[in-house]
Amino acid sequence: MTADALLTELQTCDMLEIDGLHAFDFTSDEQGLRMTCMDGRAEKRWTFSLAQVQAATFDDALQSWTLTGDSGEHRLVCMAAFTGNNNDEEDEHDDA
Repeated sequence: MTADALLTELQTCDMLEIDGLHAFDFTSDEQGLRMTCMDGRAEKRWTFSLAQVQAATFDDALQSWTLTGDSGEHRLVCMAAFTGNNNDEEDEHDDA
């Protein structure tokens, strides 16, 4: 994969998992990657520079990225979310 492969994937994913924790808030831009997770009651934050994101390597066997930051090595999984539409109004209008 290319150096910008993770950057591209971050633009299209809806959720992230880092070290087994789901990131409820993350931002990927020209400054790098920033994310926040909850581990029990403790809030955890990670910040990776653009160079660190570009240096990430993909592990085919684990289907995840290895990202090395200031606090060491981390495992990152990009995920797509499914959304549900609980709005039945459209169905009602189709029958009319």
